[in-house]
Amino acid sequence: MAHFADHGKRRCRWVNGPLIVGAGPSGLAVGACLKEHGVPSVILERSNCIASLWQSRAYDRLKLHLPKQFCQLPKLPFPEDFPEYPSKNQFVDYLESYAVHFQLNPRFDETVVSAKHDNTCGMWRMRTCVGRHGSKGRRTEVEYICQWLVVATGENAECVVPEMEGSEEFGRQVMHASDYRSGEAYRGRQVLVVGCGNSAMEVCLDLCHHNAFPTMVVRDAVHVLPRETFGRSTFELVVSLMKWLPVKVVDKVLLISSWMILGNIEKYGLRRPSLGPLELKNTQGKTPVLDIGALQKIKTGEIRVVPGIKRLLHGRAELVDGRILDVDSIILATGYHSNVHSWLQGTEFFNKDGFPSQAFPDGWKGCSGLYAVGFTRRGLSGASMDAVKIAEDIGRVWKEETRQAKHITACHRRCTSQN
Repeated sequence: MAHFADHGKRRCRWVNGPLIVGAGPSGLAVGACLKEHGVPSVILERSNCIASLWQSRAYDRLKLHLPKQFCQLPKLPFPEDFPEYPSKNQFVDYLESYAVHFQLNPRFDETVVSAKHDNTCGMWRMRTCVGRHGSKGRRTEVEYICQWLVVATGENAECVVPEMEGSEEFGRQVMHASDYRSGEAYRGRQVLVVGCGNSAMEVCLDLCHHNAFPTMVVRDAVHVLPRETFGRSTFELVVSLMKWLPVKVVDKVLLISSWMILGNIEKYGLRRPSLGPLELKNTQGKTPVLDIGALQKIKTGEIRVVPGIKRLLHGRAELVDGRILDVDSIILATGYHSNVHSWLQGTEFFNKDGFPSQAFPDGWKGCSGLYAVGFTRRGLSGASMDAVKIAEDIGRVWKEETRQAKHITACHRRCTSQN
C-alpha cells in the first residue's frame, strides 16, 4: 500500500511495507511470502509485464533446464499436468497464475533511477521514472519512502555485449541472444554463435533444426553434463548425493558418469575446467551445460566448434588460430550481468560485480532494512529459499510494530475516555 503526496513536480509516495524492485520470479516469490505473513508490499517493474526476461528476451524453444519440482516458487506448486521440463510459455503461464493467486499487482513501466538510505529519518528514498522505457512520451518522476527495500533485479538484468575488433567493418547482423527467437530467419546462413553456455548450445541446436550452419566460438573451458544420468535427472542425482558426500566426491561421480555417457568431449574442442562442475559453480558461479542434443550435433560436425575471434572483417571473422570464416550473422550468447550499481547508492552490501558481498546462504540480508533475492547463483530454488527468509524476517518486525501500534492506540483511547 502506498500513500501519495505532491512535492512540486515530483510525486512522493509513502510505502506501508517493503518496496520490491523487480517483478521476475524472485520479486513475485517475496511478495507472495510477505502476503502469507500479512505484510503488504509494492512491486516495481521497469518493463510492461512480469518475468520480462522470460517473456521478452528468451528464445522460443527454451525449456526449464531442471525438473519442475526444483523450479516452483514458494506456496504454489506447478500444475500436475505440466511436463517434467516445462516450456517457456508454460512457465510464464505458471508465473501469471502465481501473481493472480497471491493478488500481486506490480507497478509496470516504472524504472528505478536511484535509491539511498536516509540516515536522518531511517528510511529508504527511491526515485523512479514512470513511462515506457525508451518511449518519447512524457515520463513522470516519483519518489518512494519506505522502511524496507528488497532488491529483486537479479543476476540477469542487463546483457553482456563484448567489444570485438572490426565490428564497424563487419557490415552484417550482430545481435545478443536475448533478441533471438527462432532459427527460421537463418535458413541456409552461416551463423557464428559466441559463447558456450546453455543458451549458446541451445541456439546452435535450434539453428541446426532450421537448416542453418552454426559455428560456436568457445573461448573458455566448459563442463558439459547429460541432462539425465542413467534415467534420472542429473540435478536430482546431485541433490541426493550432496546429502551424504562432499562436493569434490560428487564432482568425481559427475565427471565419471558424464564420460561414460557423453564420451571424451575434449577432442571436439570442449576443454573441461580444472575445477569440478559443482566446485566451479560454488566458487565462480559458472553453470555447467546440461546437454539436450547439441553435443551430438557437434560430434557429427553439424555444429562446428572454433576458438576465439581475433577480429572481424567485412562479412568474415578471423580466429585466433589464423583461420578466416565467412559469416552471415553473429549471435552473442555472452550472458547477462547485475545492474544494481547503476541505481543503488551508499551501501557496501553488493560487491563490484553487483552481487551480495556475503556468499550463499548469507547474502539475503543487509543493513538498514536492505534485502536481496535472486543473487544466489542457484537458480529458482535459491531465490525461493531467500524469499522465504526475507518474508519471515520482515514479518517478525511487522508483527511486533503492529502489536505496539495497537497497544499505543488502545492506551490513547483509555486516556481519552477518562478525561
